[in-house]
Amino acid sequence: MTAAAGTPTVKCLVWDLDDTLWDGVVLEGDDPAPFRAALETLAELDRRGILHAAASRGEHDVTQRHLTEHRLTDWFCATEVGWGAKSAAVRRIAKALNIGLDTVAFVDNDPVERAEVASELPMVRCYAAAEVGRLPEYREFRPAHITAEATGRRRLYQAEWKRHEAEQEFGDGRQAFLDSLDLVMEVRPATEEDLSRASELTVRTHQLNSTGLTYDIDQLRRLSCAPDHQVLLATLRDRFGDYGIIGLAVTALVGRDAVLRLMLMSCRVASRGAGSVLLHHLIQRARAAGRRPVAHFIPTEANRNLLVTMRFAGYEATGGDADRLVLAVDPERPLPTAPGHTRVIAGAVPAAEEASPR
Repeated sequence: MTAAAGTPTVKCLVWDLDDTLWDGVVLEGDDPAPFRAALETLAELDRRGILHAAASRGEHDVTQRHLTEHRLTDWFCATEVGWGAKSAAVRRIAKALNIGLDTVAFVDNDPVERAEVASELPMVRCYAAAEVGRLPEYREFRPAHITAEATGRRRLYQAEWKRHEAEQEFGDGRQAFLDSLDLVMEVRPATEEDLSRASELTVRTHQLNSTGLTYDIDQLRRLSCAPDHQVLLATLRDRFGDYGIIGLAVTALVGRDAVLRLMLMSCRVASRGAGSVLLHHLIQRARAAGRRPVAHFIPTEANRNLLVTMRFAGYEATGGDADRLVLAVDPERPLPTAPGHTRVIAGAVPAAEEASPR
């Protein structure tokens, strides 16, 4: 069974450590090995692309040493160890990883700790340590797709945690930090090998999703082959490594318009301004082909910031109804300046783009 419709699949499981991942309290001198069931759950959820993080009480150096000695460090993409509220630690982890709190789960042996997290963060799903071995059976831990990228997701987010730590130590301002990353985005047509990841993105991404439409692999395959559609993917890399496929744009070529039916961007690159970079590229690409950039937008509680981003990129409301906005770029007005901290590489141009429409 997969997650029920309307219930976000868990993207990150945050673990308490003492008496949850292992039997004992490290700071009290114990040297406990991890529970077998915990190791099996760590491995199986990681295989499905679900991240692991830690939010535990104790001294950071002592806990980190224990994790290292038992070869557990590599399972976790973020670690918060201290004496503050667990809810605050969970919130910091979600923010650092750029994922919504409604996609975070928390497991702890202490009912008081679970109650504190549930009270402060009611969207976070909480589980008792006794359930650890059964978590892979639950619907919310069963994503619809397990792609090649999903099985490597932990590495991508570990690199993101390193970026987060580097940014915390960077003292010259946010824009200077972005400039220092040497970001490169490649935008190219989707290939057969990309379709499962592209479909996964439509299901997983809510915050930076223009219409909320979802496409299965067969639908994307048909659209990517259709002369009146473009299915473009965006990848991103920087000096810390590769982010993988992080963006998708589905465009219909209608008369002299290039109509953006769906544009989405992984929330883990939201802080890099990647949405703005992709939008500017799509607008320039449509104009170069002699088409007017048009976009559909369906407002939700989660995607308000994307509408602001689209307006800053040059899209203006031209019509629509109660459920959908129609946006377009005025060909008579100069385009806003594209973000300068990311270099864009354009992939092969589909045949439908090569000639201007009649």
